[in-house]
Amino acid sequence: FIDCKAIEEKKAWALIDAGYDGGFNVVGGAYDSVNYQNANHSVRVTDDFMNAVLRDGEFHTRSVTDGRKLEGFKARNLMRKMADAAWICGDPGIQYDTTINDWHPCINTSRINASNPCSEYMFLDDSACNLASLNLRKFQRTSGPAAGDLDPESFRRACSTTITAMEIIVDNSAYPTERIGDNSYKFRPLGLGFANLGALLMSRSLPYDSEPGRAYAAAITAIMCGEAYKTSAKIAADATGPFAGYADNETPFLKVMRKHRGSVERIDSALVPYDLMQAARDSWDEAIDLGQKYGFRNGQTTVLAPTGTIAFLMDCDTTGVEPDIAIVKYKRLVGGGLLKIVNHTVPEALSKLGYTEKECEAIIAHIDAKDTIEGAPHLKDEHLAVFDCAFRSSTGSRSIHYMGHIRMMAAVQPFLSGAISKTVNLPTECTVEDIEDAYIQAWKMGLKAIAVYRDGCKRTQPLSTSLKQATSTGSASQDSTNAAALAGGNTSPIVAIATAAVNVDPLDLLAPDERRLVEQLRLRKSRPAGPPMANRYKLPDERASFTHKFSIGGHEGYLTVGLYPDGTPGEIFVRMAKEGSVIAGLMDLFATSISLALQHGVPLHVLIEKFKGTRFEPSGFTGNQEIPIATSIMDYLFRWLALRFPVEGASPLVERHPAARLAQLDLPRIPVLSKDFISVEVKSGDASSIPVVEVAAKDRAWVQETDAPPCHECGTLMVRNGACHKCPNCGSTSGCS
Repeated sequence: FIDCKAIEEKKAWALIDAGYDGGFNVVGGAYDSVNYQNANHSVRVTDDFMNAVLRDGEFHTRSVTDGRKLEGFKARNLMRKMADAAWICGDPGIQYDTTINDWHPCINTSRINASNPCSEYMFLDDSACNLASLNLRKFQRTSGPAAGDLDPESFRRACSTTITAMEIIVDNSAYPTERIGDNSYKFRPLGLGFANLGALLMSRSLPYDSEPGRAYAAAITAIMCGEAYKTSAKIAADATGPFAGYADNETPFLKVMRKHRGSVERIDSALVPYDLMQAARDSWDEAIDLGQKYGFRNGQTTVLAPTGTIAFLMDCDTTGVEPDIAIVKYKRLVGGGLLKIVNHTVPEALSKLGYTEKECEAIIAHIDAKDTIEGAPHLKDEHLAVFDCAFRSSTGSRSIHYMGHIRMMAAVQPFLSGAISKTVNLPTECTVEDIEDAYIQAWKMGLKAIAVYRDGCKRTQPLSTSLKQATSTGSASQDSTNAAALAGGNTSPIVAIATAAVNVDPLDLLAPDERRLVEQLRLRKSRPAGPPMANRYKLPDERASFTHKFSIGGHEGYLTVGLYPDGTPGEIFVRMAKEGSVIAGLMDLFATSISLALQHGVPLHVLIEKFKGTRFEPSGFTGNQEIPIATSIMDYLFRWLALRFPVEGASPLVERHPAARLAQLDLPRIPVLSKDFISVEVKSGDASSIPVVEVAAKDRAWVQETDAPPCHECGTLMVRNGACHKCPNCGSTSGCS
């Protein structure tokens, strides 16, 4: 089991060297052809095993079914085997069984035997946990002398509200098996956590690998866990009582709660703001006081999940308890392509450190150009640690030491019901002995689990610190350090690589599909064929617009024009409300295509020339004096746009109708009807007499048929003829014979 994933990794290297694609999720590629690529492997070890490693003693495996002692091994050899496999591929991780069960509040029911793949949810077999995370930067004060500090009261309220919501979800969730459902209802485990810790510390100018940074993180985690258990106890008191398994586990449960509370006093309060430290104490005091009286509603409440996806949704710069991977990093997307991710916390940290606006601008410009903050103008050497990240940048030399990761995990672990899903990052040149040391130190510091990753150990990885690394997909020349591991079995020594300066075509560094694209672009450049590519300029999220109502042959619609800040049109929307789904869909797609054309720089007058004058139904009279007759909807829309957005300095594309110009004059208007259409009788007496209007029979249709359409042949208002309409002037009908 220890070796299996490392063996498959070596197979993938051999396939890549043979010419197979080394990219992610490539059907038929190297990693698609080997096993265990979608699994996280962990080995569970006890204190007895770890002590045997230290004294170079023996360790005996035991039968799973009956506990019999089986084959014996040198514990140190097994530890070397695990470290060697992790050096090659990052697996297996290690879980510390004794520590896990020492902090298990429901030990009377059963011990904890395993975890989820990421190793943060550790509880009873066949149980489930719904997770939630809070973005820590959303709780920073924005003004006052403590601006930038986390506001403990708002954070406590958010923890309480979230735990309440998660508790409600337990009974409204579906579970994959009946047994998992039963245990989830009986023990009601929850997993509240947080994200963006690394960015929070950076914004406060606290180095991730520092005592102040660890104390601050510990206080935050203590508040979260204490408030979660306090809320759980309040729910038990106010509503439904403790979880069903609490009575059997009351003694170990309260014992673990007191261990959490005791850990609060081991936080260095001199390094933490007073209100934050006091909030941690208060939350745990209240949690234990309520729990002793009423019990707890939930078997566990907190974990630290990786938050890999939801951190993006929450607009976090860092995930979970992790520091940033790098100030600037490139993410390979599953569907292809790259995403450049820049840490947005740097300007705030620089300001906190006292740099002027101009100095900040110069430092940011250096980061944009070099993908690193090292060597930036004005930046003091003593401030570099604030911006240290998990990996070295492609042009820098600094990174967080692997012990910095482990010490941060050790600072927050005492305030978690479960464990921490986090990667301990090691540099490419680390040794197998370094990984062994990481495993041992993590155990000594009280972690429940640890996973390591050596930068570049896999031929392809989702995050990298340089564009060149990000665009490489595992060619044989990419990571020649692994070639020695292929031949050297499990010894995995550090291999010194001398890179000769040779003339290499950059195309050789690309994947086949990328190489073909570049070759096509080269060919296009040498022999132009087709128009140049245009850039799209989108409208701002908030933009001015106006809507014009129109009617063509009795068919009504609405045209909305969105404007750029300079007043030029950048998008149109056409709504034909009563014309059915087909016409409405076609008009919507047409408007979208015109909008894309405008945003890609196609001049409006070119579109007007193309579409005005098109002829198809519906057509006819419009009721617009400027455009009295239109030959189609497109004809009307583009003639109207031509009138509203004329080309400056050019002759108008569309002339206004003479009737429209006449209508602009302030002339009296007298309605002309037949002589007997209206007769007005003003009765003597009261000055406010009401005119009496009498309508002749032959003109009554003009008044009564207010919904009648105009004739599509001559424009005369039609009259009802049964279920249809007919024209009294030319005899045309709207469809009936």
